[in-house]
Amino acid sequence: DFLVYKLEAQEALNKEKQDSMNRYGALSSQHKILKNQHDDVKKQLLDLQLQHNSLKLEHRKSLETHSQKLAQLQQEKDSEVTNLQDTVFKLREESKLLRKAHLEVHSQLLNAQAQMEEFRQLKEALQKMPGLR
Repeated sequence: DFLVYKLEAQEALNKEKQDSMNRYGALSSQHKILKNQHDDVKKQLLDLQLQHNSLKLEHRKSLETHSQKLAQLQQEKDSEVTNLQDTVFKLREESKLLRKAHLEVHSQLLNAQAQMEEFRQLKEALQKMPGLR
């Protein structure tokens, strides 16, 4: 009985050992697969971090370029606005001078017309005088 018991116990132990070895093999295989997946994910993460840093640098450069361009355009706009304001001021001053000159010319014209009328009247008066013909 003892030998049968010992043999059955030995077989049960061997079977349990075999099951344990199979489970260990399966777990070991699964561990290798997961470790490889982990390494792949880690590599992807590093690649993405490098790409992210590269894009961040590119974005910073682009932002800096745009900021410089914006500042330049703002400066050009301010300069153009100043020039246009100066031009408007000069044109207004010129307009005032032209109006003044126009009034003076108009006044001279009226004076000339009045003098012509006066001369015409004098001429007519002279022509009517009998002794001067």
